[in-house]
Amino acid sequence: MNSASLQSLHDREESRILRFFQRRLKNREDAADATQETFLRMLTVPRSTLIENPQAYLFQVARSVARVAVARSARESELFAEEAAGLGTADDAPGQERIIAARQSLVLMAKAIAELPNRCQQVFILSRLHGLSNGEIAAELGISRNMVEKHIIRALLHCRKLRAEFFF
Repeated sequence: MNSASLQSLHDREESRILRFFQRRLKNREDAADATQETFLRMLTVPRSTLIENPQAYLFQVARSVARVAVARSARESELFAEEAAGLGTADDAPGQERIIAARQSLVLMAKAIAELPNRCQQVFILSRLHGLSNGEIAAELGISRNMVEKHIIRALLHCRKLRAEFFF
């Protein structure tokens, strides 16, 4: 179908197609979108396709678009019904299991840090809890940056080892 004949079909049938969708979809915006979708689909029909009755073909495409739109509308109404019933809202509060697991992890981390040598503890706490950079920690404690990095690595390996033993 060439663009001139499609334009002519559009001019003649657009209002009928729009009414067709308004009856089925009960919403002006959805009907307008479906009308546009129908004519877009008509644009994608290969030129080599022989259409004997363009008006009938147009309404066949419109029926297909209407089926998809009605199905989508039904799915969306189910989704919104769940939300309205409170089923679709997320609960930000953690469940009891997560609270207990987090407390166990916290106790385990405190134990792991307490087992570290004093200087290693200081470096790790300044790094992870206070957010200081390695250079700031080195300056505050009077040690090299390289030593700060070694303490952090040692602390992380110790925490990881203790965590692996506890959870596995």
